[in-house]
Amino acid sequence: MNEVTLIGAGLGLVIGAILALTGAGGGILAVPLLVFGLGLSMVEAAPVGLLAVGLAASVGALLGLRQGIVRYRAAGFVAGIGILLTPLGLWLAHRLPNAPLALLFSLVLLYACGRMLLKASRELKHGQAAPRPAFLPCVLNPQQGRLRWTLPCARALTLTGMLSGLLSGLLGVGGGFVIVPALGRYTNLDSKSIVATSLAVVALVSLGSVVSASVSGVMHWAVGAPFALGAVVGLVLGRQMASHLAGPRLQQLFAITGMLATLLLASGALGLLPH
Repeated sequence: MNEVTLIGAGLGLVIGAILALTGAGGGILAVPLLVFGLGLSMVEAAPVGLLAVGLAASVGALLGLRQGIVRYRAAGFVAGIGILLTPLGLWLAHRLPNAPLALLFSLVLLYACGRMLLKASRELKHGQAAPRPAFLPCVLNPQQGRLRWTLPCARALTLTGMLSGLLSGLLGVGGGFVIVPALGRYTNLDSKSIVATSLAVVALVSLGSVVSASVSGVMHWAVGAPFALGAVVGLVLGRQMASHLAGPRLQQLFAITGMLATLLLASGALGLLPH
């Protein structure tokens, strides 16, 4: 087993643990870790990160399905739209230079971590999340326990799928940081159902991105396989510790870590870091 394989598996272990402890969206740190840990370019790191995030999210989604908390029709709809947009994101990624792509990723990472930091701070201060809007386009039918499919609901979920699919192909992110806030804003699902449904979407969209990358010949399986296996092991281990460690304080720590990664990634893209 060579050094790259060992480092890749170790980095994957970290990503899996982050996913388990912070919920959907934690995998957004996969790309910066691969860029700095293994020296990959953005285009090389994106599909490898998605392979790991997709596998780890699949484990979480399957556990959610067993508990009956995944809204699988909504997840399938959002993922289907996302998979259609993934090739466009991949096409754009191969036509943008590495530096602008890294800067764009830095902005997305900063946004995701900023939202997480605000949410965690609000929960620590008030003891609960922010109230939801008065009008929700997607609500559960209390008799059937399923979402009512109306035109506003379909429109909201379509926009969510389009954004997650585009970002998946372009930047190699699963899209959980987009899907979780969107489901919280557009639906009346509880938090456990939102996270489980988001993991199902992330798993499906990531699979579409990995297939597209493999067909295009840009998937580095020698790095991707040990990284993905490490992520699954990290997720399983992280779930054992989640009840003891997870919470707003950990969310804050993750958000601050992500912001530091943003500064490093942006500095590298602008040529401010020594080679």
